[in-house]
Amino acid sequence: MSNSNLFLSIGKPIKNEYGHIIGKVASFALTPNGKFDAVYIEFSDGQFQKQPMESLRFNGAEITFISKIKSQAGTLCDQIPLIWRKDEALKDLVDKKKITSDIYQELHGSFENVLTQLKKEAQIIIDESAIEIERCQEEIASLGYAIANLEIEHEIGQVDEESYKTAFNLLQETLRRATSEKTDYELTKSRLASVLLGDQTPPTSQMPPPPKQPVTNKVYAETVTNTATKLPEPPVVVYVKEIGKTGL
Repeated sequence: MSNSNLFLSIGKPIKNEYGHIIGKVASFALTPNGKFDAVYIEFSDGQFQKQPMESLRFNGAEITFISKIKSQAGTLCDQIPLIWRKDEALKDLVDKKKITSDIYQELHGSFENVLTQLKKEAQIIIDESAIEIERCQEEIASLGYAIANLEIEHEIGQVDEESYKTAFNLLQETLRRATSEKTDYELTKSRLASVLLGDQTPPTSQMPPPPKQPVTNKVYAETVTNTATKLPEPPVVVYVKEIGKTGL
């Protein structure tokens, strides 16, 4: 969208990367020369925050909020290789006697300082991604137990068919979102780690998209199996039918 059209998004809903509405655009902050500098967002929980423009993606009438981790990771994946290439080019120039050694040492030192700072920031994002991956894994495991208990209660007739379908669809959608979110954080973490090692990594547009296929009970079962060691065993419920003495 052009800068003038951005004002049309005021009051419009903002969705996260998984399609959930998280708030709406309240206003914009502009620099003295009229450049859009930040956006004010009223989140669904009532919080009012100022976010950088890079945290939003405008696509026609759709506005998507990009997580801070993914936004910063994308910037770092561009900046770190760029500084490396500049430093390599600088070395080639001094080897070819096109610049003096004094100039090389000064510029090389500045590049090293920038790289050191960027690497520290990248490691912070990697650690934060690991925390988010663990959070998603715990959520997936909890959803697996929720589905298992729903199936049990439905099987013994405690939950009617309509309520079962409503609850099952809700849990399935939430599990799909949590699985996609976990995959995204894993890709972000892997991509940054590769950049720190100096490997060539594919751009975001070439990365495989998160899974969109319906999640089946088999997936739930595998999820519970893979994470059962991290959660306590679910309680066992025994149904006892009372009978008279003649039935003893």
